[in-house]
Amino acid sequence: MLAAGAGAGAAALLGGTADPASGATPAAAPADLAPYASYWFPDTLPAGRPGPGIVWRSLREWTPESDPDLAYNTASVPLAKRFTPVPPNATARAGQARIASLVSFGSTAGNPAQGSPSSDAYAFGHWAYLDELVFWGGSAGEGIVLAPNAPVTDAAHRNGVRVLGNVFLPPVAYGGDLQWTRDLVQQDAVGRFPVAEQLVRVAVAYGFDGWFVNAETDGGDSGLARRMREFLRALQVRGAAHGLRITWYDAMNCTGRVGWQGALNDLNQEFFEDRAGRVADTMFVDFGWRNHEEKLRPSGDRADRIGRSRYELWAGVDVESRGWDTAVPWDELVPRAGRHLVSYGFYRPEWTRNHLADRSPGAFHAAEDRFWTGESGDPSRPAPEQGWRAPATVVADRSTITALPFACGFNIGHGLRWYEEGRVLSPVPWNHLGLQDRLPGRRWVVVTEGERPAVTLDFADAWRGGSSLLVEGRLTAPAEVGLHATRLPLSRSTVLELTHRTEAGPVAVEVGIAGREPAAPGGPVPYTWLRVAAPGAGQGWCTSRVRVAAPAGGTAHGLAVRLTGRDGRPVRWRLGMLAVHDGGPERPAAPTGVAVDASARTGDRVAALRVSWRRAPGPVRHHELVRVLPDGSRRFLGGTCGTALYVPALERAGRERATVLEVRAVGERYTASAPARTRYGW
Repeated sequence: MLAAGAGAGAAALLGGTADPASGATPAAAPADLAPYASYWFPDTLPAGRPGPGIVWRSLREWTPESDPDLAYNTASVPLAKRFTPVPPNATARAGQARIASLVSFGSTAGNPAQGSPSSDAYAFGHWAYLDELVFWGGSAGEGIVLAPNAPVTDAAHRNGVRVLGNVFLPPVAYGGDLQWTRDLVQQDAVGRFPVAEQLVRVAVAYGFDGWFVNAETDGGDSGLARRMREFLRALQVRGAAHGLRITWYDAMNCTGRVGWQGALNDLNQEFFEDRAGRVADTMFVDFGWRNHEEKLRPSGDRADRIGRSRYELWAGVDVESRGWDTAVPWDELVPRAGRHLVSYGFYRPEWTRNHLADRSPGAFHAAEDRFWTGESGDPSRPAPEQGWRAPATVVADRSTITALPFACGFNIGHGLRWYEEGRVLSPVPWNHLGLQDRLPGRRWVVVTEGERPAVTLDFADAWRGGSSLLVEGRLTAPAEVGLHATRLPLSRSTVLELTHRTEAGPVAVEVGIAGREPAAPGGPVPYTWLRVAAPGAGQGWCTSRVRVAAPAGGTAHGLAVRLTGRDGRPVRWRLGMLAVHDGGPERPAAPTGVAVDASARTGDRVAALRVSWRRAPGPVRHHELVRVLPDGSRRFLGGTCGTALYVPALERAGRERATVLEVRAVGERYTASAPARTRYGW
């Protein structure tokens, strides 16, 4: 009897009550109250009228107070600090090349702000290898300034990755108008840049980290280029107080014309660093960097000479069409011998999803793991290169897991159903990155002297969210599965919990805690193993607890599990939740002031709702909205890191006079608050 779907803020929203596998069609949503990711023109709007579903807006006219979708588009998770553990292989390096990613998560117009009722989504999860994500998009017919939606920012921030909005001044061939460039860099009567100030206001209000500025509209002159540089400096100065960053794309040069250099040189340096200092924090030097002796090596040397890091230059790697089959001269960029020349940026790595005929979550994540980890599927044992150089073999992974309590339900941000404590609380497929867990960064390190079992994120069952960790295969010898790299403080009261189930074969389970790092990259992780109670096959979910009993001041540098089978028989074992804490229930306070702010009906059976509440004091991971059915059972409608949620199609249950809605705050251990309630009257 539920529904929830596209929306904003940070919510996993699901569709109608029907299970898609049954062939039934969920109820149609009423009039469109749905919030979408925001987009604008700098000031002047195009001639004519926008197409269906498109709204033309002027950024210069935007104010937070007049934005009806602000609560749905605001990210809530602060940018986490990261650390770099010892890499699992000898080729990945810290302190050299970094990776950016330019990703289109959907169309410019009509991009749901809170996910959608589908599992077919680019649910990215390899944050450990990424430094910066650009929310790519924009078009001459829709809008050319694009703000990230909140779920992407919340997931990235949880993993210490910055997210940038996109300013795209398109080529003339794609509808670009030089007036939009002039609008962007316009000055008021006292010399200020009003659109730069608006860009700062948007980023601060929405909670993301800066802007990727891409001026590809040709026809300018040196005067326009000068104003562009001054605009960037104004954006830099105004944003610095808020920690905002700018990435400049190598297109417009100092003549005002567009001429991609594929390098840092005299024609574009002033947009990166001029005589007065920093203009942009990083520069994306396009894709024409082949022949490194003429392009990348001089670029890195120039950055060194002007007092900037060579790794603040991104060399573009276009994977939109061919993914891991893209021909890349890796040794001209990140050679195995000698230091990396510069950093690099993937253009459209969502190819891992878009090229698939089978767009199921399992097929997508198999492609994701191959792209980011390599063909071996194990970053500690990279496969011989066959052309593709996987990021796991180039850059050292990072982690943000430094404080207790810590928990992971292996939920990657989409699924075929929504689970709570092993029960299906919604049968509807969904996607929402803001509800993603902090996942293992190294997928998957397995140490065994026998057959290597398969390790995957699996969507057929889960303890909480949409997925769980599945290990299956013949265990001819004990198999260690590395999970999280951590810096967790331990004490004599620290408890570690595993919620798991055995689905086939007898298996003994141990949990590993590393008290120190490996001695060198690629070295063995020195785990101490603790035996935990394991359920027999078919006995269902079981939560096993072990007391770590570490001396005060101890630190867990890594977490793992070790499985031992019997007589080489096949094993199928599932991990639904891993938690480390110092005891206590850690139950958040309940939110208050739950209200239905707006609604629209289709007849007397289906309603779209906008629901909001006030956050309780204290730490909250996210909020969850459920409906209570007349028989007392609960149905999940959505979750959000924020305080406003859109429900696209709430179906009336029978002849109920009012639907009871409950909002709970959820903590880092996934313990939930008491519910705050409201009713929607039919």
